[in-house]
Formats: sequence, structure tokens, C-alpha cells
Amino acid sequence: MSDVLVSQARIGRTAIGALGVLALALGTLQTVVDPARPMLERELGIDSSGAALIVSTLLITGAVVAPIAGKLGDRYGGRRVLLVLMAMVALGGVVSSSAPNLPVLLVGQMLQGAMVGALPLSFILVRKHLPPGQTQVAIGVVSALFTAGGIAGTAVAGPLAEGLSWHWIFGAPTAVIIVATVVVLRTMPDDTPSERGTAIDWPGVVLLSATLLALMLALMVVTGGGMPPLVVGGVVLGVAALAVVWVAVERRAASPMVELRMLTAPALWSAALITAAVAAISSVLQTLVPKMFEVSGTGYGFALGTSEIGLLMLPASIAGVVAGSVGGLAVQRYGPRAVVAAGSAVTAGALLTLALVHDEAWQLVVLRAVVAFAGSLITTALLASTATAVAAADTGIVTSLLVVIRLVGAVVGAQLAGSVLTVGIDPVSDQPAEPAFIAGFVVAGLVAAASLFVVRHLKGTIS
Repeated sequence: MSDVLVSQARIGRTAIGALGVLALALGTLQTVVDPARPMLERELGIDSSGAALIVSTLLITGAVVAPIAGKLGDRYGGRRVLLVLMAMVALGGVVSSSAPNLPVLLVGQMLQGAMVGALPLSFILVRKHLPPGQTQVAIGVVSALFTAGGIAGTAVAGPLAEGLSWHWIFGAPTAVIIVATVVVLRTMPDDTPSERGTAIDWPGVVLLSATLLALMLALMVVTGGGMPPLVVGGVVLGVAALAVVWVAVERRAASPMVELRMLTAPALWSAALITAAVAAISSVLQTLVPKMFEVSGTGYGFALGTSEIGLLMLPASIAGVVAGSVGGLAVQRYGPRAVVAAGSAVTAGALLTLALVHDEAWQLVVLRAVVAFAGSLITTALLASTATAVAAADTGIVTSLLVVIRLVGAVVGAQLAGSVLTVGIDPVSDQPAEPAFIAGFVVAGLVAAASLFVVRHLKGTIS
């Protein structure tokens, strides 16, 4: 009997390792486009808007797929749905890596956007196949490896594109994904579906997808600026109308796509608010700090090149990975409220310090790394605690909603930072003035400080 248990434990460790490699490859795939944008523009004959559309397609598809994948994973088993999603991602990789033009590449990226749903499915499998004491740690490690993949994608995109061709920035990560998926298939046992014999809430699925799609498009259009107020109002009303209809349908459904009672639980909405805040803050810094490295003004800016900026941003990425690795352990030892409260306080302090002190490059590097560490710690703590606070049958849908909220927060933060820099352009130098950067840092710091007011609701289960 003991030999059987040992064998099962070993199988579990191998399978969890494969999930980690899968997360690493998926994270790589999410970021390889950014460094290769100039080459893609030249090779495909597109402009900057077309290159941006490649990334947007991936994010929008991911936002739509994630909650559906999470719910289907809860209903039919995480392993089964994960394998289907990875088949879609693999097909998307083949299409993307062989695309002769932009439309075909966008089709490939639409298929590869399904990878965002892999995180909640991995959390389902981790929770079902590991003892409770190890679940939060494993979730932290998987999340950290996904973040590490983002660093790897940024690092390998240039050498792959220049040494081989741009096709390989999609092909190489896809090959790793295929291998890791095969290992998961062979080593991960089937997980028992949480819900049997219940009909799928297809109206809820369609309406939730439409609402999320409209929300992501609206965020990109409205925050991009230049839209007449009436158009902005119409877009907002359209998204609100879809959301209202979705809620009405879910309230009548016998087995709803999302249990609305669960959404009103303080532990969930507080986690959602803090998740959005952390994602927005990260995007704000991802925009402001490189720009400050690039510009050169009186008393601020450093006039650095792209390679130098990339090296100076690397410590923050490493800090985020380290924090993700220890986030689950921190939650296990101190509890989610203590971890999130400490992370929010450190983030607020670092950002407000950054608004005052930014005349040396090392100051930006250190404070950016501190914020990245605290932010990743918060995000991992929220995912790990939320995944174990809900009933096992709701692990996928709840964690996938948090993943979507991260995407929304990231879009809002990036557009907000861009707007602050645009408004703060100095007409003489034609570059953002120092007060624009200061305003961005202060606003981000205040958002972090405001998160402390909702931390007290994190304790408890969500039902």
C-alpha cells in the first residue's frame, strides 16, 4: 500500500513539474512579440497599429476564454479541458509560425490566446492532486514560472528572430508547449469532474463572452483618446447593457455559468479590486520608468538606449519571479491579509518615494524592483488564497475571473500612463515633462494605499 502511495506522489511531482514547464513556455509566448515588433512591421509590411493588434488579439481572446475554460474545467475536469486548450494553442503556434501575412498571423494569435485559460486549469489540478498544505505553494510556483516565461520571451525573441527568423518566436515556445502537454497527458491522472449530469449554461457562456469582449474593446478604444463624449457614453452604456442582461440570465439559470452570490462575497470582490489595482500599477510603471530612462530633460531623464533600458528593467522582472515563488509560502505562514497588507504598504511607500527621488538611474531600478516584488507577492497571495477559499467545484471559475481582472487592470494602467505622458508633453522639448512622471507615480502610490482599505475583507471563505 505504501509503495502505491509513493508511486502516486512521484507521479504527482512529475506532473506538477510539467505544469510548471508549461506555464514557463506559455509565459514566453505571451511576450515574444514585443521585442520583435520592428521586424514584424518590416517583414509583414504593416504599421505600428497593425503590430499592436497582434498583442491585442492575444489579450482579448485570453480574456474571453479564461472564465469559460475555468468553468468547463470545474465541470468536466481540469486535465481534459487543459489538453483541449493546449491543442488549440499548438495549432495556433503552427499557424502563427507559418503565417505569410497579418490576417493569418492574427488567426494564429486568436487560437494561442486560449493559453490564458491554462492558469486556472492548472490551479484546479494542483488543488485536486496535492495535499492542502502544499496547494498554495504549488500555485505560487506555477504563477512565478508563468512570470518567468515573460522574462524569457523578452530575452529570446531577439536572438531567435535575428538568428533564425521571426517565425521561430512562435515556433520554439510552441514546441516546448507540445512536449510539456504530452508529459501532462502521460503523468497527470484524470481529476473527477465536480459537477455531473448538469446542463451547460450556454446563454450565460455567450453573454459573458460578449460582455468581456465588449469590455476589452471598450477599454482600448475609450482609453486610447480622441473619441467624442457621445461615443464614449454609448460604448459604456453598451457594455453595461450586456452585463445587465448577463446578470438577469444567470439569476434564472438552474446551473449558472457564474454563481452570482459568490461574486458579492467580500473576500472575492476585495481580491478583485486589489488584483486590478496591482495590475494597473505594474502597467503604469512599465510605461513610465522606461520612458524616463529614454528622455533627457533638465534634472530628470537619462537618454538611454533600448538595450540599456532592457538591462535596467531586468531586476524588476527577476524580483517578480522570486516573489511569486515565495508568495504561496508567505500565505501559508502569515495568511493572505498580512501578506497583501504588507505588500500594499510597501508598494505605496516605494511609489511615493519614487515621485520624490528619481534623479539617479539606480533609484528607479531599486524602487521599481521593490514594487515588482511587492506586487507579485500580492498577486500570488490573492490567487493562492482565493483558490483555496472557494469550494473545490468553483476553483477554476473564480481564479479565471481574477486572471481576467488582471488583464483589465493592465490595459487600464497602460492607457492611463500613456494619457498622463501625452497630456504632460513639454511644447518646447516635445517630450514628457517631469511633472507628468511625478503625477503618474503619485497616482499609482495612492491607488496602492487605497488597497489597504479593502484588505480586511480578504479573510474567510467565498460561498
